[in-house]
Amino acid sequence: MTAETDRLADRLEAIGEELADLALDRLKGAVRQGRADRPVDEKRITQARRAVEKAVHLLRSADVAGTDAADD
Repeated sequence: MTAETDRLADRLEAIGEELADLALDRLKGAVRQGRADRPVDEKRITQARRAVEKAVHLLRSADVAGTDAADD
């Protein structure tokens, strides 16, 4: 992994944490409102968080697999 991709992975991890916090806020808001259903926007936020986590994994696993972006 290059220093550049490592920095990007770090930034994506931070974004993933922000998305997790936002999703939790949406769930707490729904509970406060007495809703039993899961908010639609929370579902989308969680999907986005998972995609970001997958991107982090892909960036970090490139070093483990012995590949780099130049091989693509």
